[in-house]
Amino acid sequence: MDEFLNNMEREKPIRFSSQRLTIATENFTNLLGSGGFGSVYKGIFINGVAVAVKVLNRNSDERIEDQFKAEMSTIGRVHHFNLIRLYGFCFEAHVKALVYEYMKNGSLDQYLFCENNILGFEKLHEIAIGTARGIAYLHEKYQQQIIHYDIKPGNILLDDNFFPKIADFGLAKPLNREITHITMIAGRGTPGYAALEMWTSYPVTHECDVYSFGMLLFES
Repeated sequence: MDEFLNNMEREKPIRFSSQRLTIATENFTNLLGSGGFGSVYKGIFINGVAVAVKVLNRNSDERIEDQFKAEMSTIGRVHHFNLIRLYGFCFEAHVKALVYEYMKNGSLDQYLFCENNILGFEKLHEIAIGTARGIAYLHEKYQQQIIHYDIKPGNILLDDNFFPKIADFGLAKPLNREITHITMIAGRGTPGYAALEMWTSYPVTHECDVYSFGMLLFES
């Protein structure tokens, strides 16, 4: 882990202290959301920059390290306007967190599954196109192919102008382009959005993200 962190510090993400994150989040009081991965809090730095601080659960140190490495080794090294921006990280004994840009309008699922969908067809179309561009970049434009494995409305975040950015790279995996198929040792993704082969012994390709995107379009 020390070697991994040293390598990551050569990249763009900043290494924050737990004290700085505690101050920015007012002792982790403004909860934005939570799940199996941990909890996300809103924070504001002294310079006025708003951030989303994702604090990983401490249920298993090995599991935390795996998720931490997965997110840092993918979103920490890619840059695209339809992918959430990672500002930095904290990796200390009692706080292991990832610091992302703050997305004011939350996730897409809040609008799709409410009684009054305020987005309208034109805005939904723009969100779909932006999401597709982000996926295409992961699959085709980066030096390695990155499979997200969990494309769904809850992982599409919207900024002030409802511009979409793909988030949550805890399950993502970068692959050398020579590798076209990978066999899963355990199921990944969210039931209902995950391609069927992700829950079987059949080899998986990047097309599993395309399937999930199709389900997202169906619900939009």
